[in-house]
Parts: sequence; structure tokens; C-alpha cells
Amino acid sequence: MARTPQDPQIRIDEILDAAEPLFSANGYRKTTISDIAKQMGVAQGMLYYYFKSKEEILEALINRQISTLLTDVKKTASSPDTIPPRKIEFMIYALFRTAQYKDGLFLDFLYDEKHLHIKNKIFRQATLLLKPWLLKIIEEGARKHYFHVSHLPTAMTFIMSIMLCLGDSLCEKIPEEIMAHHLNMAESLIEKALGIPEKSLHFSLCITH
Repeated sequence: MARTPQDPQIRIDEILDAAEPLFSANGYRKTTISDIAKQMGVAQGMLYYYFKSKEEILEALINRQISTLLTDVKKTASSPDTIPPRKIEFMIYALFRTAQYKDGLFLDFLYDEKHLHIKNKIFRQATLLLKPWLLKIIEEGARKHYFHVSHLPTAMTFIMSIMLCLGDSLCEKIPEEIMAHHLNMAESLIEKALGIPEKSLHFSLCITH
């Protein structure tokens, strides 16, 4: 009989660690709760004790990656060695890196219209978590005269909206050449919101500095 950890989070992490490679190798739709239970060597009932459905398991996996994203953003936002414009670029890059995790495993799930409610919930949670760190970066940039923001709340609202728009573009799996246009537009709009010269920001699907 499999050992039952004392801390429920340990068992939850074990379930997620078992499910992730199965979702990645076989796809979300083809993977069953039974497959995950077999991978762990436990009864299906144990999984249902922690998660009501396979959908909840994948949602938990996505949230775990968002936690990793938040850790990276916090570290960058607090770095004394990185100037604010580069911090904005890193935040955009970090979003793309999270979305591309495991060859877009999560995007396949979020692309399905059946999971629109999950996508909206996750995007809302991610926005709330990232907002204070974006604010920290913008305030630092204004204080050090990198940014010239006339009305901070408006700038924050527009920048968060642009980030959500980029997230939607990723979920829609638009072609790479069109995504490049979206990134260029995002650069231009965020530059205006921050009151900085054109071509000050450079967003990319991969890190360049």
C-alpha cells in the first residue's frame, strides 16, 4: 500500500508531478484519471479525494507555473541591477515563457472553448498577482526618470489590458509572423503609456538580454 503523506500538499504535488508528464506525452484529452493513478500506483479514489476532476488537476498545474512566474517577476522587480525598461521587457518575456511551458501544454487546454471559464479565471488571478509588481516597476521608473507617467492608475490599466491581449493572442495560437505584429503594437502602446521614446522597448518570444 502506498504511503500517505502527512502534509496534504505533499500528496497534491505528487499527483501533479505524475500528471504533468502524462499530459505532455499523451495530451490532456487522452490522459485519464486512471492513467494518473496507475502512474502513482494508487487507487483512483485517492486522486478524487484531492481533485474533483482531471480539469482541476490541470488547473492546479497551471497555477503552479504561475507561482513560478510570480517568483521570477518578484526577483526581477526587486533587482537593483536591472533598469525599469528591461524589467518591463522581462515581465512580458516571462509571460510568454510560462505560456510556452512544455511546448504549449497549457495553451492547448486554454484554447478549447469548453475551458473558457478556466482561462478567464486564471487570467484574472495572474493579473491580480502581477499587478503590484508592475506597479513597483513603474514607480521605480518614474522615480529614476526612466518613465514619465502623467496618470499612474490609467497607465496601469492600459498596460495590464495589453498584457491580457497578448495572453489571448497566445491562446488563439496565431501565426508567429502575426504575433510579431502584436508584439510591435504592444511595444508602441506601452511606450506611450510610460511616456518613453519609441523603440525603447523590445518584446520577444525569447529573452535577448
